[in-house]
Amino acid sequence: MQSTDISWSRPVRVFIHTGEVSGDLQGSFLVEGLKRQASERGLAIEISAMGGQRMAAAGATLIGDTVPVSSIGLFEALPHAAAALKLQRRAKQHLTETPPDVVVLIDYMGPNVGIGKFIRRHYPTTPIAYFIAPQLWVWAMMPGDTDKILSIADRVLAIFPGEAKYYRDRGGQVTWVGHPLLDKFADYSPVEAKRDARQQLAIAADATVITLLPASRPQELTYVVPIIFTAAQQLQAQLPQLQFLVPLARDTFREPLEQAMQAYGLKGQVVAQEDQLLAIAAADLAITKSGTANLEIALMDVPQVVMYRLNRITAWVAEFLLKFSADYVSPVNLVNMESIVPEFVQWDATPDAISQVALNLLNDPDQRQKMLEGYKTMRQQLGTVGVCDRTANEILDLAISKANNLTEYSA
Repeated sequence: MQSTDISWSRPVRVFIHTGEVSGDLQGSFLVEGLKRQASERGLAIEISAMGGQRMAAAGATLIGDTVPVSSIGLFEALPHAAAALKLQRRAKQHLTETPPDVVVLIDYMGPNVGIGKFIRRHYPTTPIAYFIAPQLWVWAMMPGDTDKILSIADRVLAIFPGEAKYYRDRGGQVTWVGHPLLDKFADYSPVEAKRDARQQLAIAADATVITLLPASRPQELTYVVPIIFTAAQQLQAQLPQLQFLVPLARDTFREPLEQAMQAYGLKGQVVAQEDQLLAIAAADLAITKSGTANLEIALMDVPQVVMYRLNRITAWVAEFLLKFSADYVSPVNLVNMESIVPEFVQWDATPDAISQVALNLLNDPDQRQKMLEGYKTMRQQLGTVGVCDRTANEILDLAISKANNLTEYSA
C-alpha cells in the first residue's frame, strides 16, 4: 500500500548511487519507473545519480560517471583507486549541497557502503533503499558484510527470491519486487527477434552465429578476452562457416576488441553498444562472461556458455586466504540455485573446456532444448511484469514517509 501523498513545495529529490555497466542498466530502468510513477501520483521529481550514460539518457542528472572505475578484485581495483575516491568526494559534496529525500543504492557494495555510512552520519532521517543488494546470500568475502548492508538500508528491494529470504531472515526490512529485466522482455518473441536481428545485421538466415560477450570492465580485456577468443578460434577451426558477433559493452573497447579479433583470426564483426541486444538475438549460441547479460541472454532464449577469470593473485587470495566459494556465479543459475547454464570459473575456465561444451550445444538439439526448458523454469521464479513501477513506488513511499514524519515505514 502506498503512503498518503502530500503536497510538496518542491520536487521530490531522489539520489541514486551505483557503478558497473549492469548497475547503470538497472538504474536506467529505475529512473524511467520513478518518473512514470511520480507523474501518476502528481509529484514533481528530481533524480540525481552517480552512474553511467544509460541513466543520464533515461533522465537522471549525472553527478559523476562511475562505470569506468568499475572492477572486481583487490588488485584489479588499485589502478582505479584515485579516480574512485574523487568520485566519492564528488557524491558527498552533492549530497551536502542538495540533501535528498531518499537515497537508492544499487549493487556496487564497497562504494555504496561508504555512501550509506555518510548518509547515516550526516542525514540520519533520510531513508535509504538498497535495490539489488550485493549477492551475500550466495557468497560473502568478509565477515560482517551482511551487517554493513543492513545497518545502512531501511529497506532492501530484492530481485531474487533467495536474496529476499536471506536478508529477511537476518532482520532486514525486505520487499521482493522481482527482476527488472522481466519488464524489458515482457513481449519478447525469440523467433521474430532472431529474424529481424539478422536482417538488420546483414546475416544470412541459415548462417551459424556465435555471439561473444567478453568484457564490460577494463580488467576483462586482459583476463577474459584471451580465453573466450581462443575458444572461439578452436570452434572456427572445426566449423569454418561460423560467424562471430562481438557487441561492445563500452564504446572505448572497440579498438582493442577489433584488434583481438584480427589477432585471433576470427570471422565476424564488432557490433556497436546500442546494438548489443541485436547481436544476442541473432545468435545460435553465446559465449559470455558471468553477469547480468547472462539473464538477458536467457530471457531471449539463446543457449549460452558462461565463464570468468580474475588476476591469478586475486583468485589465489580469494580461494586460499579468504576461503571464498560459491556453488554458482551466473545469475541464471542463482535464481533456483541449480545448474541451467554451464559455468567455467578461474582455473576451470580453459579454452578447451569452453569450446567443447559450446560445440556440444551447437550440435545437440537435446542439450539446447534442456537449457531452454531451464530458462522457462527460471523465468517463472523472477516475479511478474511491473517490477520497475513496484520498485519506484516503494522508493517514493519512503520519501513520503520521511516528509510525513512517520516513525516507521509501513508497506
